[in-house]
Amino acid sequence: MSKKNTPTKVLFASLAGTTIEFFDFYIYANAAVLVFPSLFFHASDPSTEMLQSLATFSVAFFARPLGSAFFGHFGDRVGRKITLVAALLTMGISTVAIGLLPTYQSIGILAPILLIICRFGQGFGLGGEWGGAVLLAVENAPPEKKAWYGMFPQLGAPIGLVLSGGIFLYLSNTLSNEQFFDYGWRIPFLLSSVLIIIGLYVRLNISETPEFEANKKKNKPLSVPFMTVFKEHSKPLFLGTFVALATFVLFYLMTVFIASWSISKLDITRDIFLENQILSVFFFTLLIPISALMADRYGRKAILMTASLMIMIFGFFFTPLLGASDANSILITLSIGMALMGFTYGPLGTILSELYPTNVRYTGASLSFNLAGIVGASFAPFIALWLSANYGIEFVGYYLSLAATISLVSIYLSSKAKT
Repeated sequence: MSKKNTPTKVLFASLAGTTIEFFDFYIYANAAVLVFPSLFFHASDPSTEMLQSLATFSVAFFARPLGSAFFGHFGDRVGRKITLVAALLTMGISTVAIGLLPTYQSIGILAPILLIICRFGQGFGLGGEWGGAVLLAVENAPPEKKAWYGMFPQLGAPIGLVLSGGIFLYLSNTLSNEQFFDYGWRIPFLLSSVLIIIGLYVRLNISETPEFEANKKKNKPLSVPFMTVFKEHSKPLFLGTFVALATFVLFYLMTVFIASWSISKLDITRDIFLENQILSVFFFTLLIPISALMADRYGRKAILMTASLMIMIFGFFFTPLLGASDANSILITLSIGMALMGFTYGPLGTILSELYPTNVRYTGASLSFNLAGIVGASFAPFIALWLSANYGIEFVGYYLSLAATISLVSIYLSSKAKT
């Protein structure tokens, strides 16, 4: 029998892994707006280059469900621990490789092709990371603290965002523009190798979750968990995907879209935007544990429905919030949006994991989360830029409100979620 994991070891292992994974994921998001359009694409105007760069950003979201199915297969059959190590390595190698890529000026069209391959690898690895990290926490949690334990891997998102934004801000302030575009942008991608080594050490020193071990003793592992999810758990898969829809739309509007819109349309400098983004993430981080505590006390479904309602209302205030078109209005919008992000994100992992039994939980929870990424995030920046250019910023808000309404209805219908 495996040695029992201590709460500290479990929570640190789940948090450390997701922090590294999301750091890797977000440095690409920053680079896709700040660097890649001019270095990896060749178009007649900057707007087209930006759209091409954002299109490569979306590639990872289509890779994530594939990663969920692949890593979920082994996570439900072999175990959570070893699968999480493999997912971390996949993400890490892909990220470091991006930092070593030659640009369009050096190898022409091959540069964006290699970038797309590496971005696919990032998404494939993250597809297996998130679900396993949540299960590592939730399956080690006492019944009355499921949401509290489940929020620790969720904290990896704001911490990873702060680390990625912080390092880009530091490099931007210490290097000249020429140095930044020549080699400075590569540094965050290469530095992720150090974080990966730390993450691997932590992950290799934990034991398998007790719920998985108990289920393995009682039941033979399923041959193909992916097929079982689609055949026997299609309703929670469908509803779980749309439960997470508003979370993804909100987050990528508050990061990639507002970054692009602020810098290209409002002439706000790269440094000022990154400073505002880092400040706003404080509210993201703060609301995650608050919402988790409330979810354990009042119920996961009730808190997520409240969060979705608040996001829906927020969407109708895009015009007055962003109408001033200055750095202060951007900071206020980011702060409100990130606070709402924390409120919805805290209990999300727990409620998605509770939709599935132990023998398909890794695959099912990962698929729900990452299919929501395709529907809610892959084209969110692209759609928002198109709406703002053709119909005005208020329609970006309506887009967010629509997503929140769909999530609200889906949460209500997800009868298996704990209330």
